[in-house]
Amino acid sequence: MNSQVGKAPANVHSGDRKVDHSALRTNQSFIILLLIAAFVIDKWWLVAFVSAVMIIGTVFPKAGLFKAIYFKVLKPARIARPDVKIDNPEPHQFAQGLGGIFTLLSTVALLAGATTLGWALSWLVVALAALNLFAGICVGCIMYYQLGRLGVPGFTRTPIRS
Repeated sequence: MNSQVGKAPANVHSGDRKVDHSALRTNQSFIILLLIAAFVIDKWWLVAFVSAVMIIGTVFPKAGLFKAIYFKVLKPARIARPDVKIDNPEPHQFAQGLGGIFTLLSTVALLAGATTLGWALSWLVVALAALNLFAGICVGCIMYYQLGRLGVPGFTRTPIRS
């Protein structure tokens, strides 16, 4: 996750705790569309590509390809407008990391011939990304905060109350 995890107090509510939710929605849209396309054309390598983008974007947030498309193409062209909210980025990065792990496991299953399991894992990621995109429910974020409440090391952020 982000190198900021655990470096600042968990109750920091300053102006630096901002997330552009349009970037998150762009990321989720690409994930959904590419994983559905991978299923339709039956290509494991496309699942692997999505997994790599998600994992790289989790480990190195500024290197996230789908978010880069938002920041460097869609936002400057005014195709997508910023939706910056006071929010913690760490839970969203955790959620993306989980999705990256599940799509990695999906890729492994598909390569091993366990196609039902492989596609089920991809469809789970599609469903959770769609739940976040269309209903605003980030299951990975909920998991992050619950792990924090349980005292698991590294999960130091608490929800920001407006």
